[in-house]
Amino acid sequence: MTNDFDDLDFEEMNMEEDISSEEEGNRTFLIVVGILGGILLLALIAIAAYAVIILPGREGAQQTQVAAINATNTAIVVYSEQTAEAKQAEPTSTNTPLPTATSTLEPTATSTPLPTDTPVLETDTPSPETATVAALLTAQAEEGEDGTPEPTATSLPDTGFADDLGVPGLLALAGVLLIVIFLSRRLRSSAA
Repeated sequence: MTNDFDDLDFEEMNMEEDISSEEEGNRTFLIVVGILGGILLLALIAIAAYAVIILPGREGAQQTQVAAINATNTAIVVYSEQTAEAKQAEPTSTNTPLPTATSTLEPTATSTPLPTDTPVLETDTPSPETATVAALLTAQAEEGEDGTPEPTATSLPDTGFADDLGVPGLLALAGVLLIVIFLSRRLRSSAA
């Protein structure tokens, strides 16, 4: 009977060792889960701060930019319409009389009027971009088209980090992630 009790004590000791190693593994797991939860919570706080602080300022800037673009487009249309009206109003041919011989007169003294405060109409010179667009619209109007510009393809927007990194940067990032995967597997297998 002494053998049975000795075996029983040995089994109880093995069970206590298994329980302590399981508790240690659970503690490590809980620490990792807590760290990941904290990172997730910080990310959510950062997203909320971005939505509350940064986005409203950008919307105001975008509205200002849209208003400036609309004003420029309106100026281009007005300028092109005036150019088209001026082209239509120009006489096609004029008969100018030839100059005739006239006698020259002696200069006589005349009084010159004093300057008055009359407003002077100032014309703004269009920017080079506006002048280019106006010239294109004028050329299009002269060709006999209906005057509405056709949409043209533009370049893609420069957004995202892939544009900055390029293909070599993305391949390097993929390699780093593969190294992280292999190292984490190796650490996990060496700990067990």
